[in-house]
Amino acid sequence: MSHRATLIPGDGVGPELVDSARVAVEATGVRVEWDVQTAGLSVTEREGTPLPERVLESIRGTGVALKGPLGTPAGFRSVNVALRVALDLYASVRPCRWYPGVRSRYEGVDVVVVRETTEGSYTGIELEQGAPETGELLGFIERTTGTHVRSDSGLSIKAVSEGASERIARFAFALAKTHGRRKVTAGHKANIMKYTDGLFLETARRVALEYPDVPFEDRIIDNLTMQLVQRPADYDVLVLPNLYGDILSELCAGLVGGLGVAPGANHGEGCAVFEATHGTAPRYRGLGRANPMALMLSGAMMLRHLGETAAGDRLEAAVAEVIAEGRDVTHDLKPTRDDPTAATTSRVRDAVVARLVA
Repeated sequence: MSHRATLIPGDGVGPELVDSARVAVEATGVRVEWDVQTAGLSVTEREGTPLPERVLESIRGTGVALKGPLGTPAGFRSVNVALRVALDLYASVRPCRWYPGVRSRYEGVDVVVVRETTEGSYTGIELEQGAPETGELLGFIERTTGTHVRSDSGLSIKAVSEGASERIARFAFALAKTHGRRKVTAGHKANIMKYTDGLFLETARRVALEYPDVPFEDRIIDNLTMQLVQRPADYDVLVLPNLYGDILSELCAGLVGGLGVAPGANHGEGCAVFEATHGTAPRYRGLGRANPMALMLSGAMMLRHLGETAAGDRLEAAVAEVIAEGRDVTHDLKPTRDDPTAATTSRVRDAVVARLVA
């Protein structure tokens, strides 16, 4: 069986990482017809936007994409946010799993961060300091709530809806049930933000009642952050509003060795985009120093999404074997960052592929 997928090389180190992930996916034996679509900084000057409509149409058509990191040009808020909004990719899934051989303060960590990505603090509802509308809103806030806000403030409005909260909670519980996870934990600040985080928490609790076989708990976000550092093994699936999910997914990646081994996916109702969770790292472009494993693991997630579960498992196992051996890994997985034995990006690719075709 052959599958169609959009392939977005990205910026900075993106093209070399995407090439490594593509080769690894193909080495599983699964046939993929790639529709290569350029986006990001590399196309902005030529097409006037970092996210041309052709890219969105390709993803809508194939239903799945493997994407490299994208740079955001000046004057554009965020290419990644724009992509999620345009395709309604409301659920970001970031597995953070420790692999033997990775140098970390912890062993055995296996946490999945499920992050709502369409609202919250990242909705982009902001008013600039000194703008007339800002002054009007500041006055309204003071008149209606009695809260004084300094007149030289910029404003950012956080929107949390019951509908989006219910959708992401259902996604988290369905993921936990489907994959046999131990429990779901909702992170929030409902003790302070009662009408936004409070709504998120209330909705998650209501959805939890529909999944009596999946244990549920909630934690105030600052306490959850501390507990993840102290006892990460206590946690399994985390469901979080947008900003908290962004922050804790990086924290959890740090628990298992860093962003070089942290894959990710963005899911909507009609399509899914799989990506590494790190940035473009332009200073490493063309040097062969970037770690392709996060994007390879994202490729394994994509294969499972396509129904090619055995192939996805084989790809993850091949990456894990290379990590455990410790020879063909990039500098971020070596004892020191200047280790002369660190492998290049292509050498890591070849080591993973060799295990897949053996």
